[in-house]
Formats: sequence, C-alpha cells, structure tokens
Amino acid sequence: MNDLQAIVPHLKSLHIAMLIIWCAGLFALPLMLARHDPAIGQADYTRIRRATHYAYAFVITPAAVIAIASGTGLIFLRGVFFTWLFAKLVFVAAMVGFHAWIGYVLVEVAERKGVHRVPRATLPLVLLTVPVTCVLMLVLAKPDLEEIPLPHWLHQPLGHQLPFDVPR
Repeated sequence: MNDLQAIVPHLKSLHIAMLIIWCAGLFALPLMLARHDPAIGQADYTRIRRATHYAYAFVITPAAVIAIASGTGLIFLRGVFFTWLFAKLVFVAAMVGFHAWIGYVLVEVAERKGVHRVPRATLPLVLLTVPVTCVLMLVLAKPDLEEIPLPHWLHQPLGHQLPFDVPR
C-alpha cells in the first residue's frame, strides 16, 4: 500500500464528519432564521442574529469547503468515476446552491436596512431534504445507473495529462 492510499480512511472520516456538520447546519439555519424578528426584543434579536452569522461563517461554511475538498480528493485517490457519482455531484451542487441562498438571506436580514420578511422554515427544510436524501441514497446504494445516457466525454478519459500524478 502506498502512502497516498494509506490516507484514504482518514480522508473519508474527515469527509463524513464535515458532511454531518454541513448538513446539520443547513437544516439548523432556516430554523434559526425563522427566529429573526425584531419584535422578540433587541437583546434576543441580537443574540440570534450573531449566532446565525457566526454559525454560517465560522462553522458551516468551513465544514462545507472541507467536505467538498476532501470528497474531491477521495474521487481522485480512489479513482471513482461512475454514473452514480456524477448524479451525487448534481445533488451536492443543489446543496451548495442552498448554502449560498441561506447566506444571501442572512445578509439581507442582518446587514441591509429596512424591513425584511424571513422565509418560513418549512419550505426550505423540505427542499433541502431532497438533495441530502438523494446524496445519502446514492452513496450508500451505489446504484447501477449506466442506462442513463451521458455525454461521451464522461465515459472515457480524454487523454489529457493532469498537472499531478493520480495514484492507482
């Protein structure tokens, strides 16, 4: 076993831990945002606003970046280029889009002047459940999706040299 293959279990553990933090944070933030109401009192409003800001900026976003980076490393270290992986990446992109939308709502509510309507937590949580569940099902089941038509360039290497060596 070469040195790079020896780090795969550690990288996978890091990836799973960061995914748990990222997904939990994505589910928690809409609930926290639903509490953004100046009518609850200035002290409580300030506390909730700071908690959502710090959770997003210092916990959830770094966890997302580390989860994506470690997942990318695992793809290349393990050489996993299957159709289920490409489907998973589509749903990961949906999670990234949801993450960006939550950040936009946070900025709108906390940083811009005026009265803002915070979205109710129900619809965002239901929408988030779809990509998170699909990612989980695809990773655990690794279904044979070879019948799905994909572009030719996804089925076969193009013969271009990567700027680094990929271990086999």
